[in-house]
Amino acid sequence: MILRPFTTADLDALHAYESRPDVTRYLYWDPRDRDTTREHLDKKITRTALHHEGDAIDLAITLRDTGDLIGNCLLIWTSRQHRQGEIGYVLNPDHHGHGYAAEATRPLLHLGFTALGLHRIVGRLDPRNTASARVLEKLHMRREATLIENEFVKGEWTSEAIYAVLATEWTP
Repeated sequence: MILRPFTTADLDALHAYESRPDVTRYLYWDPRDRDTTREHLDKKITRTALHHEGDAIDLAITLRDTGDLIGNCLLIWTSRQHRQGEIGYVLNPDHHGHGYAAEATRPLLHLGFTALGLHRIVGRLDPRNTASARVLEKLHMRREATLIENEFVKGEWTSEAIYAVLATEWTP
């Protein structure tokens, strides 16, 4: 697995998984058509550095042997004052079960804690997404809270699980 910045050449592979209902089931957005995927790809292409609070770095997850795009991961710098960040990831289901999401996210935790000097990094998810919860647990993040029916998403009240790790707890 290799992480790299997104390019315009990633449109087809990105759309291949962003258009899938099984990918977006627990996300805030519905399956994307090609034009919407292109709009979001344009944003991903620009998200390559963390200079200010609110910035994000969004990286393509590719297979080492083939270079095929299989997902993406990101780190958002959520607060300068409180030294906080958030990680996230989306993986093509055809590549689930190989440890790629955790492997891809570890360098982002390293970046957040070492380069940015963050104190705390969180991961948020729908608690029904047990596979994603296992990824955060592999990263040694602890489940700190479950907010019960705190958001109205896609026509239903949904809950949110919050995982976190502190810089003092993180081991590279």
